[in-house]
Amino acid sequence: MDTTALVWIIVGVIVLLVIVGLILYLANRRSRERMEQQRAADRQKAADLRENAAQVELDARENEAQAARAQADAAQAEIDAERLRRESALYESDANKLRDDSSEQARRADEIDPRADDDRPSGSADEARPGDGL
Repeated sequence: MDTTALVWIIVGVIVLLVIVGLILYLANRRSRERMEQQRAADRQKAADLRENAAQVELDARENEAQAARAQADAAQAEIDAERLRRESALYESDANKLRDDSSEQARRADEIDPRADDDRPSGSADEARPGDGL
């Protein structure tokens, strides 16, 4: 084998090694670019998830505040209902007392003039009382 052939074989091997190296370099660079793009996409996705989590947390706190307001409103409604029940009982007691007083007055009037029953107009206190079921 002569020197020229040997030089061409060495040059061919070197060119082949350079081509393989260039191919490996380009493939590695593309792989790094894809990985960097994937990392950027992952970072964006993570940022979106964090933002969404923050919004959900804010919504949860808002719902808790609304629940607390609803509980306070319900408690106030219970207090108001109890106050109205007591007020109603007072009015009912007053109405019963007035009816009793009216009956007592009618009884005394009958004691004074027992014949006045014939002169009593219809709808008197003794004939029908509101709330007696008549």
